[in-house]
Amino acid sequence: MLARQVRACRVCVENPLKTQLPHEPRPVLQVSSSARICICGQAPGTRVHRSGQPFTDPSGDRLRGWMGVGEDVFYDAARVAIVPMGFCFPGLDTKGGDLPPRPECRKTWHDGLFAAMPQIELVLTIGQYAQAYHLGAARRKTLTQTVACWREYFEAEPEDGKPAVLPLPHPSWRNNSWLKKHPWFETELLPVLRAEVTRLI
Repeated sequence: MLARQVRACRVCVENPLKTQLPHEPRPVLQVSSSARICICGQAPGTRVHRSGQPFTDPSGDRLRGWMGVGEDVFYDAARVAIVPMGFCFPGLDTKGGDLPPRPECRKTWHDGLFAAMPQIELVLTIGQYAQAYHLGAARRKTLTQTVACWREYFEAEPEDGKPAVLPLPHPSWRNNSWLKKHPWFETELLPVLRAEVTRLI
């Protein structure tokens, strides 16, 4: 299965596009042939790198709250797929923040993975890298502008059987100020998100 190949991937160590991954690869993803929802985030952080399971951190707690599901549903691959733009923890920058997702993942795996999951009906794009991949030229200049246009993406007529896309900010607690500045996210977008999740699981 393709997921097994991804989990064994060592491209960013053995044949990196730029600098080598600074640690042993530990690809993290969750896929199946029956999940109708796919969460597409950025890349694992340090906690997820240690656990080997996606979103085992406060960001995951908030995301599950946004979706209105518990861990039993969230980690059920038959119902929810999780395909980050980078499968391995990319390392830290000089300021201690996470580096961007490794480009090797997108180039090597993403097109094939999504082609192998034609049953996906809704993709939750978390952050600019996921939105760039799934929205392409339709993405706005900033993440805030992209998320603010969520109805345009979500209600668009599906193209060639592609799933609907719902753009989200990162559920990191560092985004508390963003959420306070944009109350429409909780009052308008989240009810639609929860209704769709309930319908699709």
